[in-house]
Amino acid sequence: MSTAVQSQDPHPAVEPSYLVSKRGLMSWLVTVDHKRLGLMYLASVMFFFLIAGILAIVLRTELFTPDQDFMSAQTYNQVFTLHGAIMVFLFIIPSVPAALGNFLLPLMLGAKDVAFPRLNLLSFYVYSVAAVFLIVAILTSGLDTGWTFYTPYSTSTGTAVITATAGVFIAGFSSILTGLNFVVTVHKMRAPGMNWNRMPLFVWAIYSTAVIQVLATPVLAITLLLLIVERSLGIGIFDPAMGGDPVLFQHFFWFYSHPAVYIMILPGFGIISEIITVHSRKHIFGYKAIALSSVAIAVISFVVWGHHLFVSGQSELAGVLFSFLTFAVGVPTAIKVFSWVATLYGGSIQYNTACWYGMAFLWTFTVGGLTGLPLSTLAIDVHLHDTYFVVAHFHYVMVGGTVVAFIGGLHHWWPKMTGRMFNETAGKWGCLLVFVGFNVTFMTQFFLGHQGMPRRYYAYLPEYQVMHQVSTIGSYILALGLLWTLIYLLHSLWKGDKAPSNPWGAVTLEWQTQSPPIEHNFHETPHIHGSPYDFPEIDKSAGALHH
Repeated sequence: MSTAVQSQDPHPAVEPSYLVSKRGLMSWLVTVDHKRLGLMYLASVMFFFLIAGILAIVLRTELFTPDQDFMSAQTYNQVFTLHGAIMVFLFIIPSVPAALGNFLLPLMLGAKDVAFPRLNLLSFYVYSVAAVFLIVAILTSGLDTGWTFYTPYSTSTGTAVITATAGVFIAGFSSILTGLNFVVTVHKMRAPGMNWNRMPLFVWAIYSTAVIQVLATPVLAITLLLLIVERSLGIGIFDPAMGGDPVLFQHFFWFYSHPAVYIMILPGFGIISEIITVHSRKHIFGYKAIALSSVAIAVISFVVWGHHLFVSGQSELAGVLFSFLTFAVGVPTAIKVFSWVATLYGGSIQYNTACWYGMAFLWTFTVGGLTGLPLSTLAIDVHLHDTYFVVAHFHYVMVGGTVVAFIGGLHHWWPKMTGRMFNETAGKWGCLLVFVGFNVTFMTQFFLGHQGMPRRYYAYLPEYQVMHQVSTIGSYILALGLLWTLIYLLHSLWKGDKAPSNPWGAVTLEWQTQSPPIEHNFHETPHIHGSPYDFPEIDKSAGALHH
């Protein structure tokens, strides 16, 4: 049988790992090592995840009763805006590509680093500057436009719109630089023998994501720049009082932000492909279909933005076309889900924490995907638009999809990144709390939205109180699960068992290095001879061992 590499690393532990090869704070601040930058991104995005998560808990606590509790309407608007803006622009978009992608992409390709290491460092500092701008906006006069910055309100409100949009504008450059780096790395830095049909599916997902980052992000940058110009110079671009068109802003914004949804979820798909195949000890079912469906999603994502504008007065023909195209994007997504289930079928499944998160993803993301179909249907969307149904759908895709996959990937590659094993029992309890808490929080919101509860209201009719209370209790369970996960992962850094180089028995290249890897990844350039999913235990044919 063909193997992924010519031989195991012949000099284990001869060199110190990337964590200790250079010492001192300055060695981290000016590093061009993709693994160290991945960890720095990881620490940064987890910090903003914590901040945005605390804001979410504050929101849910305010919504426990129908009346005003401890926040004014103005404060509530600022809190949900900051929750959304921080979660989207500083956590979810950079989470998988910048943290796990930076760490793993060169390792999976058999390269010593990304194509442009200094550009990688620059993109991290550009991201940091963007974060400072958003923090300044929070500390000065706040932001109350919603994370979408919709005009004409964003051109007239007295809050720190220019500071916040400048922060998002700058964050876009970090996204473009990272995407450009990844595209060139995948094209030019693959190990000898690794053709496009031998790349791990995580690499395919990161590559497709990078293409979207490079092509879509400039549109957001120009849109926000126009918004800043309108606010500062009084030029009528979006404000109807000055001859502008507020719907034009929505077109510009969603032309970026719908592809951005796939910037968030595609890397999650890549993680799940790795988790499912490794922990079921079986060759991935439909390798080419999964790889090409990532590319198909990237392409179709650019032509579905109009489904956000079904009730904004666009033409009926445009509505029908966007509805059809939105249904079409479900096809490559369904190909992935069916392939993952077929991979599990007949596999020798190892029910560890990473696998649990993979299973949780299959449920939560599928619910998120299927609830997009009613929203794609023109007539039904008229009723469901801007209700809690949309909030629930969005969170099932973003949290139930991206975040669950991200946490699963963190557990899968934690031994490789840190050189330490975490407590499996603690991990499973954490996964259970996250899964239960998440579903209790957001499944309830589908019913709220169906019954007409509008989103972004801080006070509501008493009829909705019971479901809001259930949702809030669920959010506390979810928060407890995430906090528990943070505690045992940090605990593993000091008390965890030393990780072997390949604890899961995977065959992709990152597992052929020592744990944690040396600074330049490989002692010798690996040579690829087969598929990244040729497991020796189980036959490659689907379901070969079923009874």
